[in-house]
Amino acid sequence: MTDPTSPLLRLWLFGGGADAANQQAMAESCAQALILDLEDFTPQAARQQVRRRLGEICQGWRQRGKAVAIRINALDEDGPEDLAAAMPHAPDAIAYPMASSAQAIARLDQAMAVHERALGLAVGQTAILPVCETALGVLRITEMAAASQRIRYALLGAEDLAADLMAGRTPQGDELEHARRHFLLLCRASGVEPIDAPYTWASEDGVRAETMHALALGYQCKSLVRPEHAAAAWAAIEPTPEELGHLRRVVEGFEQARAAGLDRAQVDGLWVEVPTYKAARRKLEAWAMPGNAG
Repeated sequence: MTDPTSPLLRLWLFGGGADAANQQAMAESCAQALILDLEDFTPQAARQQVRRRLGEICQGWRQRGKAVAIRINALDEDGPEDLAAAMPHAPDAIAYPMASSAQAIARLDQAMAVHERALGLAVGQTAILPVCETALGVLRITEMAAASQRIRYALLGAEDLAADLMAGRTPQGDELEHARRHFLLLCRASGVEPIDAPYTWASEDGVRAETMHALALGYQCKSLVRPEHAAAAWAAIEPTPEELGHLRRVVEGFEQARAAGLDRAQVDGLWVEVPTYKAARRKLEAWAMPGNAG
């Protein structure tokens, strides 16, 4: 998961540790990465029991071909106990809540390395997924990305972020629009793949529309909290045959124009220049990689 050449994990799904039926539904969904949440989604009274079940849960999810992430609590709370329970099962990533400082990320990196050495795992093989759920976390993603080489993805919060902004929540999500755009910009500048905020409403039409909006902004990855939303989100993420055909025509048309000594090509009414050509090639190459099926 820390390998930048591996296929993108485009659809991420959160679930609580105490709900076995939901965990099964998560495994059966088309989400590619599953996040077992030991923080807000698991009541404190149930955490010790869930820690004892982590091996069973991780194994079941891996048998379904899923990437497995475990969201621990903060290191100055229950995080060390969560981490000690999680690392023996070699999760693909440790998700860190309320991520807002390079110091906390560096501390987590060091703690994970201690466990990896003790367990005979390759140091650095476990990714860190910062979950940026505050205004400060959004603004500091560049600093956090520089604090650890384990970070390939970063996830934007929704409910906690809206609360930190003192914003009301609406199905349209306008209150998160500035943060969504700013987070994308900072992540791209930092070489980190941004994951759009979880959709936390009930509507399947809503999750599809929000996913399409995120893709239009430049996101390639979406997060969810309900397994039943995965199919609708994936339908928005996966390019249609018509979209793939357009991308191929863009690439072929531009290459033919350059071979003829022209500086640009007109494809489907669009003047294609170098940036558009490069973007189309990147998208086609990404979807051609193994592991991109939902």
